[in-house]
Amino acid sequence: MEIPFTVDQFYGVFRDYNSAVWPAQWFLGCIALIAVAVSLRPRPWSGAVVSALLGFLWAWIAVVYHLAFFTRISPPAYAFAALSLAGSVTFFWQGVFRRRLTFKWSSGQKAMFGTTLIIFSLIIYPMLSIYAGHPYPSTPTFGLPCPTTIFTIGLLAFAVPPVPRSPLVVPVLWCLVGVQAAFLFGVWSDLGLGVAGIVGLGLLASASRWHRKMHP
Repeated sequence: MEIPFTVDQFYGVFRDYNSAVWPAQWFLGCIALIAVAVSLRPRPWSGAVVSALLGFLWAWIAVVYHLAFFTRISPPAYAFAALSLAGSVTFFWQGVFRRRLTFKWSSGQKAMFGTTLIIFSLIIYPMLSIYAGHPYPSTPTFGLPCPTTIFTIGLLAFAVPPVPRSPLVVPVLWCLVGVQAAFLFGVWSDLGLGVAGIVGLGLLASASRWHRKMHP
């Protein structure tokens, strides 16, 4: 597949984005921490709050990153924006309006994977980017597609069954798209998307089993 932009242009988009939206990166990071904190001590309204925060993050990816910046060098970014916006709408629809998403931290294998992905997205991902020679502002910060996808799947690992399948679809699809950046552009931190994609597929399979059980 022929890439319509150079490696320099790819990292240049991160530089332009980070410079333009500063200090919004801190705000986006706070959104992630609030979502984690609300999941730690769930209340009747917690699922709606976490879903709204995830919906906001995916809308941010669609509008502020893809449409405002990535479309400058990549026409397919319009499709990526539509995909991200669909993910945002799904979180608002399933989690806020239908109240079908509930998050609760618990023990077990799913919790271990979820915790690892969340820590990776917020702490290890930016450290790996710097180590690979892409310091700020020429690095994907939280709120951009790849680290946010890893965080989203990590948080969905704490969703209480039965979990609707639709909120998992866009993050899993983005894992397939985004992991290519590790090999094409040397964003080695995006290898975490491979692990997140496997976890996401496992969660999707589990959600499908619940769906078949409830609708035989």
